Amino acid sequence: MIELPPELESPPVPWTRRHLLDLESLSAEEITTALDVAQRFKEATRDCKVKLSALAGVTSVNLFFEDSTRTRTSFSLAARRLGADSVEFSASSSSVSKGETLLDTAKTIESMKIDAMVIRHRSPGAPQMLAKNLDCCVINAGDGPHEHPTQGLLDILTIRQHRGTVAGLTVALVGDIAHSRTARSNIWGLKKLGAHVIVCGPSTLVSKQWEKLGVEVSHDLDDIVARCDVLNLLRIQFERQYTRPFPSVREYALLYAMNRERMRRAKENILIMAPGPINRGVEVTPEVADGSQSVILHQVNNGLAVRMAALYLVTKASR
Repeated sequence: MIELPPELESPPVPWTRRHLLDLESLSAEEITTALDVAQRFKEATRDCKVKLSALAGVTSVNLFFEDSTRTRTSFSLAARRLGADSVEFSASSSSVSKGETLLDTAKTIESMKIDAMVIRHRSPGAPQMLAKNLDCCVINAGDGPHEHPTQGLLDILTIRQHRGTVAGLTVALVGDIAHSRTARSNIWGLKKLGAHVIVCGPSTLVSKQWEKLGVEVSHDLDDIVARCDVLNLLRIQFERQYTRPFPSVREYALLYAMNRERMRRAKENILIMAPGPINRGVEVTPEVADGSQSVILHQVNNGLAVRMAALYLVTKASR
């Protein structure tokens, strides 16, 4: 374990929030602060490999009511990389299965003197409800189709690392926009930092109503691919759909999968991103997912840095 760099010994001035619930309510300055702190942690921990003592004595609980691989694991590792204790909660083996409410469960866990609660829940607004009723810090790890702020931050951090800036770039979010919390967080964050955002997919998944958020709406990937600097390929979330939004997966892949042919028409330095899990052959073909322009695994690594920053900022702001 190494010592915390002097510039990280106190929280940056622009950050005063005890909770991280969304990117919609954050200012451009706050988003930039979170990105800067994440970058510093990435460097200080030698690409997220070594431990710091930044949060020694802090206890964080992962309260996940939906399945997760990347987010849950990276929050757990992020806490440990900063010297904190991380506790895992399993809904299936808890008193929730006996009828206990979310708030009663959260208050029970908080009474064990924890400092931060990371929650993923199927219901939009669940983290906000806990933040209003708990004394500990709350971080939203995804609330239904509403927002996923740390995913939005890690996506933006990845773009900034490879392009130097976000301002002026054209970023397309392609796929299941209707059910995507990642899309919403990306839209808020990217727009505030000066990017031009396009949402693209079948009309059943990409309504013209998205234009009210100041983004461009397209239903034709071939029409926009040549002017995009970044493509973020979002998974089709069948688990949140009640009816099939297109005739077949094969037809979707034909119209919207990023493949070798579309790469030939794209900019030479285009970034290919995906929040994961990726469905090879549906949103993206294997040769593109594993190609030189793909930064998908960079996103995973940046998830550790962003979640270290999130835990650090909210817990330091509460002291």
